Amino acid sequence: MRITKDLVAASATPMVLGILAEGESYGYAILRRINELSGGELDWTEGLVYPLLHRLERLGHVESSWRSVAGERRRKYYRVTDKGMAELAEQRRQWGTVVDALDEIWIGRGEFGRQWTALPLGGWA
Repeated sequence: MRITKDLVAASATPMVLGILAEGESYGYAILRRINELSGGELDWTEGLVYPLLHRLERLGHVESSWRSVAGERRRKYYRVTDKGMAELAEQRRQWGTVVDALDEIWIGRGEFGRQWTALPLGGWA
């Protein structure tokens, strides 16, 4: 399955802020975590995550510091700020609204929807 660029772009900020809310991290570890959380379906690149981290830093949603670990090269670690936590809360609210609406359309009996039935192996009919 291929996740569209539009959906990746829309979900990138809340995903990164959510990961950093778990604890500080660096770019490559964030890439691995996204891959792990999505079961390999979201295969982000450095070209996506680093510009996003820099933008979040400019907005004041994250802060960074360089660290050296013995035997390894220096890494830039990012941590979410109070402003970033407020943004994450707002993103969660907005995504909750979107997910609720999609659930109503796809699973519930919305005005234009129909009752969906779960199929074996995770499909829907």
